[in-house]
Amino acid sequence: MKITCIGGVGTVTGSKTLVESNGIRILIDCGQFQGLKPLRELNWEPLPILPSTIDCVLLTHGHLDHCGWLPRLVNQGFDGKIYCTSPTKDVAKLILLDSAKIQEEDAKLANEGKYSKHKIAEPLYNVAQAEEVFPHFRIINPNEVINLDAEIEAVFTNAGHILGACIIELRLENKILVFSGDIGRDNDVLMFPPVKPKKADYVFLESTYGNKLHPDTDPKVELEKYINDTVQNGGTIIIPSFAVERAQSVMYMLWQLKEEGRIPNIPYVIDTPMGISMLGLFTANRKWHRLPENEFTAMCKMFTMISEYQESIDTIYNKQSKVVIAASGMVTGGRVLSYLERYIQLPETTVIIVGYQGEGTRGRDLLEGATDVKIRGKYYQVKANVVEIEGLSAHGDQKDLLNWLSDLGKPPKKVFLVHGEKEPAEELQMKIEEKYGFECVIPMMGQVFEL
Repeated sequence: MKITCIGGVGTVTGSKTLVESNGIRILIDCGQFQGLKPLRELNWEPLPILPSTIDCVLLTHGHLDHCGWLPRLVNQGFDGKIYCTSPTKDVAKLILLDSAKIQEEDAKLANEGKYSKHKIAEPLYNVAQAEEVFPHFRIINPNEVINLDAEIEAVFTNAGHILGACIIELRLENKILVFSGDIGRDNDVLMFPPVKPKKADYVFLESTYGNKLHPDTDPKVELEKYINDTVQNGGTIIIPSFAVERAQSVMYMLWQLKEEGRIPNIPYVIDTPMGISMLGLFTANRKWHRLPENEFTAMCKMFTMISEYQESIDTIYNKQSKVVIAASGMVTGGRVLSYLERYIQLPETTVIIVGYQGEGTRGRDLLEGATDVKIRGKYYQVKANVVEIEGLSAHGDQKDLLNWLSDLGKPPKKVFLVHGEKEPAEELQMKIEEKYGFECVIPMMGQVFEL
């Protein structure tokens, strides 16, 4: 058996792991690279093998860094099945269409504004190419054994993190390979705890927060303080948020704070069409999350939901203090950029970062104290107050990741640490070896392992 780490190693994006066994090729996830320019440029590179030779894709969940390269894969000849849970299929559809639209819009703006380095800026893929992925989806249920081949089985179990996210157990050549995907938190606001593996010969474990512990502070208290302080100064609160799960978590906490009379009666706006569409998926997939139906309904009524761009413009130019949740979560694109173009230069503005910010993203730059940011070819001075609430992450921290390994009956032959930057992966490696004595490997991009 041969494993090739095509992406999602040494970085938290672009997840792609190729498994080859007895002439069968299986791709675990097919994500898009984000962040630093050298990483983004990898999205334009071909895979080390022809997509037409891949038999199937197993998708852990629907985030862009795990499914966002599927349109390129299909466009370049992949004609197999993409196995995933029902919510993952729906989430992936939303995310791929949104990604394609943003790329089309960005390419159009770059061409009109002539700020692209290319003669003609082109999207990585367009809406039509994203839609070509959808017929390949095949729905599977959690804990159901799927026969991928005569001697290859797969089982998906709940990973928490976001709706439909799963851990994948692959059984082949008398071995069990476990792919964590992204592991959720043991005490998440909306999601159930991840299922721990009982047996594994080889584990491929994400390490996004491998060197961090989420703070014990209550994120609701932090939200309350930042909102009240900002409103008192006559400012607006901008929350760049991932449209899937994070936006809904923030909405729920804001609703709780308002119900408890702890934040003022001002407009609360969600301006992300995908985030609004996700609310429908929460309604359709109640068994996948903790949120009671009556609270969910009341929460939705509290928010002004914006879908049309003109409504965004009207909200942007409304001088009243307000709280706006807008995508994208790493401030790499989407409608949040339009808000920041107007508000980032105002000292009374507060920008609240509520999730992981990859290397090279505007969100990471803002967190690290950038004095100016480039948006659509123009530089803006950062005079807003930029703060972070770490307790809202949908990723498990170091403690959660270590705990996830705790039910393994006997030591795996190897634990591969993927989906993490260098320092988090190295610290998690040390902690796993120290606590369990498991042999840990940190793969490099393109590295091949024979098992």
